[in-house]
Amino acid sequence: MRAFAEEAIAGEGTTDILIVGGGTGGVAAALAALRLGRRVILSEESDWIGGQLTAQAVPPDEHPWIERTGATRSYMQFAQGVRDYYRRHYPLTDEARRIVNFNPGVGTVSRLCHEPRVALAVLEAMLAPWRNSGQLELWRGQVPVSAETDGDRVRAVTLRSLAGGDETVVSADWFLDATEPGDLLELAGVEHVIGAESQAQTGELHALPGDPDPLDQQAVTWCFAMDWLPGEYHVIERPADHDFWRGYRADFWPGPQLGWRYPDPVTLEPVHRPLFVAGDQPDFWRYRRILCKDHYRPGSFRSDITLVNWPQNDYWLGPLVGVSREEAQANLRAARQLSLSLLYWMQTEAPRHDGGQGYPGLRLRPDVVGSEDGLAKKVYVREARRIRAEFTVVEQHLGVEQRGGLAGAEIFPDSVGTGSYRIDLHPGTAGRSYVDVSCYPFQIPLGALIPQRVENLLPACKNLGVTHVTNGCYRLHPVEWNVGEAAGALAAWCQTQGLQPRQVRGNAAQLHDFQTLLRNSLGFVLEWPEDIRLTPR
Repeated sequence: MRAFAEEAIAGEGTTDILIVGGGTGGVAAALAALRLGRRVILSEESDWIGGQLTAQAVPPDEHPWIERTGATRSYMQFAQGVRDYYRRHYPLTDEARRIVNFNPGVGTVSRLCHEPRVALAVLEAMLAPWRNSGQLELWRGQVPVSAETDGDRVRAVTLRSLAGGDETVVSADWFLDATEPGDLLELAGVEHVIGAESQAQTGELHALPGDPDPLDQQAVTWCFAMDWLPGEYHVIERPADHDFWRGYRADFWPGPQLGWRYPDPVTLEPVHRPLFVAGDQPDFWRYRRILCKDHYRPGSFRSDITLVNWPQNDYWLGPLVGVSREEAQANLRAARQLSLSLLYWMQTEAPRHDGGQGYPGLRLRPDVVGSEDGLAKKVYVREARRIRAEFTVVEQHLGVEQRGGLAGAEIFPDSVGTGSYRIDLHPGTAGRSYVDVSCYPFQIPLGALIPQRVENLLPACKNLGVTHVTNGCYRLHPVEWNVGEAAGALAAWCQTQGLQPRQVRGNAAQLHDFQTLLRNSLGFVLEWPEDIRLTPR
């Protein structure tokens, strides 16, 4: 096995823990396992690690208490690392440099709207000591193609190089699935669920009222970055599918898909939000802005940079999971065409804030997202395959309406972390509009990380034991990080102690020891302060 591998060597490899998928959860899982002394191979399809934070170009969606509590120590180190990177390398104004919780883009959606490349640099730096020591091998451009199992255990996973097609069979004691769609679950035969459950199955208020629908999955989004240079002409070539998207309107949408009107996610009433407005009224330019030029010395940047992950480029005409490879690829192509068509419409036809039509000075920024065509390297996936777990989180555990007179979310004695976000389901591939309902700050139960049957494969991102409904609040960056880090810690702990995950959860003394490790050694937060726990979002 090669100590400083950038890619797998064709043939065979071995390690303590193989993490398949180097996204947000995968990186966090690696950090935990490495800090607990285990050898790790981390494989990633893209040339960028980080997933949502980088290759998918989605600034973190964080809860309002993030600087006080409700995140692991390593996540807060990442966030601080991003802020420090700007302070070290960017020409900040003195005023901006003094902002303690500096928000690079001052985006309204997040307390930390940053450029994908900065997140990549910080994550690479966090992994660098372990790579240099040889304890971590990072294999880029690798996809899982098969898994070898023996009863309830996984023995090996075969990774294929996207560059040359060479295959490497990796044997390990533990396997973590941190792929965006949960691909390793399917390859290894781990029992799992896709799509939307029914009310009859889960008892959830906002589950489907009729039959379950595996192909009802949340929209995906192909994000892109752009700046605005008034007076210049940066109109892209007319996208092949532009005529389709220009005329498309879903039954549940208040106007054309390419327009400034969309349903309010909570009330479903029509909302008009243009690209630019004066004052403090909401607009799309500042919504996910990742660079605010006013933070920097005059002349440093010609324009702000904003990230387009908006209702208008949510793609819901077909799913990515549970369909043939050909159908999934067709849907990915269509998602790309939607985003390019939205940009072209904004450049040529969109009603302007100052009268007239079109903003030809909007410029696609491929350099910001690290691609040739200007779209993010990877599509933003909101929903994956989900394990059939020892314990599944349902709406009854945290939804404000379904909790009725109960104050706060369910308290889980086997907590391995915390999170907070609304139950936020984007329109689905079965034609259902937004489902966006209030929920209490919640915990991550260990039981949701343990498959019902398989012993040594753990979920490490959005593929834990949640439902279509509760995935809506467990899918965001700090929670995915926490899930991945908990999975990495669990695998490392079990290998060190000679235990199985269900033994850790099932024995009070073992659970106490593991939770103590999470708190004291890794800086996990396992419960919310009472004032926050009772505050719904």
